[in-house]
Amino acid sequence: MARKGQPSGCGKQTYNQHQMAKGCPEKSPLAVLCCLVVLVLRLRILLAMTPLSANQTKPKVPALIVFGDSIVDPGNNNAILTTIRCNFPPYGKDFPGRVATGRFSNGKIPSDFLASKLGIKELLPAYLGTDLDAHDLLTGVSFASGGAGYDPLTSKLVSAISMSDQLKLFKEYKEKLKAIAGEKKAADIISKSLFVVVSGTDDIANTYFTTPFRRLQYDLPSYIEFVVRLASSFLQELHGLGARKIGVAGAPPIGCVPSQRTIAGGNDRRCVSLYNQAAVMMNNRLIREVQTLNATCGNTTMMYIDLYTPLLDLIQRPSAYGNIHILPINIDHCRHPCCRMISTRKSFNQSAGNVSSESCCVIGACAGFAESTKGCCGTGTFEVTLTCNSLTASTCEDVSKYVFWDRYHPTERAAEILMEQVMQRYGSALN
Repeated sequence: MARKGQPSGCGKQTYNQHQMAKGCPEKSPLAVLCCLVVLVLRLRILLAMTPLSANQTKPKVPALIVFGDSIVDPGNNNAILTTIRCNFPPYGKDFPGRVATGRFSNGKIPSDFLASKLGIKELLPAYLGTDLDAHDLLTGVSFASGGAGYDPLTSKLVSAISMSDQLKLFKEYKEKLKAIAGEKKAADIISKSLFVVVSGTDDIANTYFTTPFRRLQYDLPSYIEFVVRLASSFLQELHGLGARKIGVAGAPPIGCVPSQRTIAGGNDRRCVSLYNQAAVMMNNRLIREVQTLNATCGNTTMMYIDLYTPLLDLIQRPSAYGNIHILPINIDHCRHPCCRMISTRKSFNQSAGNVSSESCCVIGACAGFAESTKGCCGTGTFEVTLTCNSLTASTCEDVSKYVFWDRYHPTERAAEILMEQVMQRYGSALN
């Protein structure tokens, strides 16, 4: 896959300001073209670093940098050899351009919404397999990999990018940032950026409960202690690399995710209480560890982010999450999942002297969710990644009624609601 961090020829100058300043002494057509490319790249970097005008709002956080698993993987797994990938339809069916980017969703994922709500940018790109420009790097990326966990075995079982390897990629990213912004400015960006870590769910759901390997070594409380120690080591290393504002997401109600209902919920596919208890146990231990680190790591804000409570409420009371949107959008661009009522309004063009009709989504009314026990893809009980494909699995008629897209991941609408709640509760700290 093309990566701008490994360019060849004249492209090397993207990250080498010294080379940019050399000029173009040769007069050959190739040299002239090279010069033009360098000038364009320099202009893009300058624009990315230019202060905003008075009528623009500058984000309090310059960049969002994310580590973790499939919930926040925007496509890093596209660039590695793994079966945990989704860069094919029907994934991405509601993403801008209907592109399957590798996001584990029908559309945007939580990290996209978080970046948007922080005022940084609309989409948070994957670090790997993406043609990143200067603005992308200056405003943050995601290193997350579907299938990853704090436990190294979790990533190894599915050939995901381990948390330690994600940190190695971050170190590489820092060097690119220095080449663009200079060492001092790069350090300032890192120190003021928001770092978010979303991991641990696959450790419990997949490695501990689904495979026998760790259960031969640990009982559940001992395994959770083991995982939290690994999480603590990761956070301390991240702090050592310059992170000063870190949000650590807890585990969701694992037992109520469609996959676990199917595997261990019996014929009725009920929530698996043991799995939820494991998530609560890990979250409580993680809260204490984050509090300890927050007190001992100097000049650092480290916060625990509760995902368990809002997602459980979404699952238990799906019909409560209804809303109404006013959407004066041209019908060709109306892709909002809640857009239902179409009207035609007429406008008089005085200069042309005629009347034209414009079809618009005027009102989009979203009822609450109708389904929170199954995913939208296929039967909704077992389809995910390779089994959720356009050849063998159809999708639900109305994805806006579903909390889950596949057997594991939330729909775009559910992800947006979750991030709205996260911002309401933690917004002042995250900013």
